[in-house]
Amino acid sequence: MHPTAEWVYQNVKPEYPDLSLGTVYRNIAQFKKDGTILSVGIVNGQERYDGNVNPHTHFVCSCCGAVIDIPGSFISSSTNSEIAEKFHVRVDSSEVLFRGICSNCLQRQRPF
Repeated sequence: MHPTAEWVYQNVKPEYPDLSLGTVYRNIAQFKKDGTILSVGIVNGQERYDGNVNPHTHFVCSCCGAVIDIPGSFISSSTNSEIAEKFHVRVDSSEVLFRGICSNCLQRQRPF
C-alpha cells in the first residue's frame, strides 16, 4: 500500500477524533526525515508514501493511479559510481519509476 496523508487521516481519525490533518503531515515529515518511510512521489496530485524502505522501484498506473512495488535492482552500484565520477557529485541513492497501465486497467480496456 502507498497511502496519501489524507488516506492516513481518514483512517486514523475515527480512533483519534482530535487528530488534525496538520498532525498527520508533521508526523509523515518526521518519518521521512528518520528514514522510516519514503515518498513515492506525486500521483494524481497527491504525494504517496511507502513504508518499505528497502531498495525497490515502483510502477505507477497512468489510468487509475495505482502504485505497485517492483522488486529488484534496476540501477547498479557501478552506475551510481559512474554518475558520481562524471559529474563530481556524491550519489546517496537512485530510483527508477515505471509508468504505464496496470493489468487491471488493461483488462477493463479489452473489448468483449
